[in-house]
Amino acid sequence: MKIPPVKGTRDFYPPQMAVRNYISDGWKSVSLRNGFVEYDGPIFEYLQMYQIKSGDEIVEQLFHLTDRGGRELAIRPEITPTLARMINQQINALPRPIKWFSVPRLCRAERPQKGRLREFFQWNIDIVGVDDILADAEVVFCTLDYLRSVGLTAADVIAKISSRKLLAALLLHLGIAEDKLDALYPILDKKAKLPPETFAQMLTEAVSSETAVHTILALLETHSVGDIQSVVPNVTSNSQAQAALDELHQLFDYLKAMGVADYCRFDMSIVRGLAYYAGMVFEVHDAVGDLRAVCGGGRYDNLLRDFGGPALSATGMGMGDCVLEILLRERGLINEAMFKRQMDYFVACADLNLMPKVLEIVAQLRAAGKATEFSCKAANLGKQLKQADACGAKQTLIIGQEYLNEGKILLKDMKTGTQQPIDESYLWDTLSD
Repeated sequence: MKIPPVKGTRDFYPPQMAVRNYISDGWKSVSLRNGFVEYDGPIFEYLQMYQIKSGDEIVEQLFHLTDRGGRELAIRPEITPTLARMINQQINALPRPIKWFSVPRLCRAERPQKGRLREFFQWNIDIVGVDDILADAEVVFCTLDYLRSVGLTAADVIAKISSRKLLAALLLHLGIAEDKLDALYPILDKKAKLPPETFAQMLTEAVSSETAVHTILALLETHSVGDIQSVVPNVTSNSQAQAALDELHQLFDYLKAMGVADYCRFDMSIVRGLAYYAGMVFEVHDAVGDLRAVCGGGRYDNLLRDFGGPALSATGMGMGDCVLEILLRERGLINEAMFKRQMDYFVACADLNLMPKVLEIVAQLRAAGKATEFSCKAANLGKQLKQADACGAKQTLIIGQEYLNEGKILLKDMKTGTQQPIDESYLWDTLSD
């Protein structure tokens, strides 16, 4: 009986593994050049960690278990709680600012669909300990720095930026009670996912004032910071709202100075459903709008405090590999052919009696840092040359007795097909240059 992979998971055969490595290596490279350092944590944590962050309803979205000691555990669906736990454990020893990144494997017990699987990889970047909008600009820039590096242009993706601080101030200004806000955010976050009539109905049920409903609907259609004043009467008299507006203006100025303003757009409909966001929030979407968000994040100043630590400023972003890979494939920016295996040398054996010499040369080439392959089974020279071509060898060294008698090796250039005998000593001299 053949057992298939679990639904919502993936098998990574070598061609698919090459694509996965291309994505994760790119994430790591961009993180490092932007000043982030890498961390990781355990694949499972106490279930309580996720309940603290997201409430008891999160249990249904997790793969959770009770171990033999009766402890309730969960396979991590995200790494931000682990980040908070780790920082709190060494809070007095860590230099500020804390700029960390991670590329964890995550699992969520949800219905698999396009761009959303039960098991996936996610790039996370976080800056902890900086209470300035400049840190938020750094997170947005680093995100776009990666997307640019893989060939996505401003015509392909849009960073939609908003502010939970501004939204909260505006909702309070409209007369909505502060204790109603946390329940309202997840509803507002559904705007892009629901038909307009359905969303309007949900909003009407959550907000009793018809005037407030109409104003909120107009706000969520706003794509310019300057237009807020025309949508919300007397907003300039609200000091909290004005402070949030000033902060957004500063953010867009920073992003312009960093050269990524053409990727960025203000969009009041970006809310992010989780209650812990407290300032700038953003999502990157494909320009056409056919896919889920490529990534999302924002400022979450209260999370470390919720995990028993100090009230430390923090901002970050998470990007999953599933939607990103779909987008890159649709734009023709990646395919398996791009990652064809490539070796520096293939060492062919013209006489099985010379296999010890072949192994000696293979070992020396590998010790010199050269990717080198040879045939592990007996095969004629023609089949070995086909194997050399299949593994992408740039050059093939043919070991034959007639050449060895003269201290030579036959060198074949796999691209041009030309071949010539060379002194074995010349080969090692070339490698040492």
